[in-house]
Amino acid sequence: MEIKPFGVEQWMNRWETLAVNNIAETCVDSLFLYELLELSERKEEILVDLLGTRMTYGDIKGSEGLRRLIAGLYEERNPETVLVMNGGSAANFLTLFTLVNPGDRVISVWPTYQQLTSIPEAFGASVDILELRPENSWLPDTDELEKMSESGVDLICLNNPNNPTGSLMDREMLEKIAGIARQHGAWVLCDEAYRGLVHEPGVSVPSMADIYEKGVSTGSMSKVFSLAGLRSGWMAGPQEFIEEAFARRDYTTISCGPLVDALAVVALENREKIMKRNLEIIRESVALLGEWVDSEPAFHWVRPRAGTTAFVGYDLDIPSDEFCIDLLGSTGTFLLPGSCFGIEKRLRFGYAYGTEALKRGLESVSGWVRQDQGRKR
Repeated sequence: MEIKPFGVEQWMNRWETLAVNNIAETCVDSLFLYELLELSERKEEILVDLLGTRMTYGDIKGSEGLRRLIAGLYEERNPETVLVMNGGSAANFLTLFTLVNPGDRVISVWPTYQQLTSIPEAFGASVDILELRPENSWLPDTDELEKMSESGVDLICLNNPNNPTGSLMDREMLEKIAGIARQHGAWVLCDEAYRGLVHEPGVSVPSMADIYEKGVSTGSMSKVFSLAGLRSGWMAGPQEFIEEAFARRDYTTISCGPLVDALAVVALENREKIMKRNLEIIRESVALLGEWVDSEPAFHWVRPRAGTTAFVGYDLDIPSDEFCIDLLGSTGTFLLPGSCFGIEKRLRFGYAYGTEALKRGLESVSGWVRQDQGRKR
């Protein structure tokens, strides 16, 4: 089986450790373990429980308590329609491992998280791209999707909110996509790793798993809950699908660790506190980034509506990977090039990993651009 190199992850693995100002990171400012325990207001009790945890496999599907809390993130879920995985990436992999067969036709949005295209290709499916365009606010054209689906489709892959663009599909668009899938009996996988991180107060968007009877949604503790180090994620979907996925999971994951399970429970029991913290961070941070883009004539964007990333364009005569390598070497500021998505003259900014790092990083980008342009005059 051949599979394409994972552009984003390979770039991050190669360069991230050199960063002084990391403005490519996609998590909301990660919590320290002591911060999570203090948020719970039960620190000593939780520590005693953790110390008394036996280091066995634990609950194979994920504890019922954790699955019940995850189910509570959706409109109509119960623990039997949720399966816990080692991170959202594992949830995406197992979903595709369960749904995709050789010869299937998959339609996926792009740019997006590369798992959604490269894994189906590796499994022998034909993958057609539904291109997201800045002139359409980085949203899918449902008329184009409908036309693409006329020759048949087995799976539609979405990402909402979108990484890297920060675009957000609303209920009406999700329902229209579900309607197209329903006409063809297709499944819909929606990677919802950033779900809930909406910039405009009062705006909420449902999950595809709540909209469509053949919808599968994946989620994670990493981005929204600032706990990437837990490596905890999940899938939510029809019970029959969850049972089939669980049978296939035996080949990849026996169980998730009991300490991870326990800490994920603590986080979800305190999700309102974490979300309040994180929404304040992303809304302040995206405002800072917006002020910077508006002040820099060489840069432009479609302002993101959700999540922690923006796909910022630039009008400079330099390839995006060279831009990022030179910037990192000169200033210690780390960005992700659009070349990782096969799109030039774009940079993915991750703006929610701390406002001070963001300010320093943006200042250094401005200084580097001025210096670089001065050398070329």
